[in-house]
Amino acid sequence: MATCTARTATTTDRAPRTRLAARRGSATLLLVRGQLSLLGHEEPTFDATFARMRRIELATGAWVDYAQGWLRGDASVFEQLAESTRWRTSEERMYDKIVQVPRLYAVLPADGPGHAVLEPMRSALSQHYRQEFCRVSMALYRDGKDSVAWHGDRVARRMPDALVATVSVGGWRRFLLRPYGGGSSIALNLGSGDLAVMGGSCQRTWQHCIPKVAHADPRIAIMFRPQWEEEY
Repeated sequence: MATCTARTATTTDRAPRTRLAARRGSATLLLVRGQLSLLGHEEPTFDATFARMRRIELATGAWVDYAQGWLRGDASVFEQLAESTRWRTSEERMYDKIVQVPRLYAVLPADGPGHAVLEPMRSALSQHYRQEFCRVSMALYRDGKDSVAWHGDRVARRMPDALVATVSVGGWRRFLLRPYGGGSSIALNLGSGDLAVMGGSCQRTWQHCIPKVAHADPRIAIMFRPQWEEEY
């Protein structure tokens, strides 16, 4: 098993304290001026047996494991992560311009304490897949304008096989998968405690994205990865 190592943060940008909102059935999350009020949430628990997990077999040795509502009580997890995390911005080159990446990100524990349920989830995932998920990072999609373009993880797409597990808390967003370079896509709606694990050759032979939409409630993607030889 790999040894988990800490990663140091270098910037201190925080998410704007204006308004974040998310709805999950009858539950409503409302963040105004940094305060989140909650209706219809329970103590966070998750299915350590993975009994409701189903595998979606893709072509060329790729697959995705999907468990709807794997984490219960995601509202309180969203609340604590939104409030206690030092959310950061980043830039990337697009053609001949430097543009701001349309989402915020963080790495734990460098950017915040996380939530008490994250370590048990990480441990359960490591035992289930027999590979140590050492690295925990997060992405905050504030509204429908935040997105991520078609891609495979920068390091994992150069590996024969790789695992990336994502637990979504907050609002739902469409998660699309397509064969590398184009083709028909497969869609999953991820949010409210859903778990999706990409495995096999998925990062190398397929691409995934979160497209922009007209309206969307805030979503936090909690990502668990093994310690690869090169940092992502």
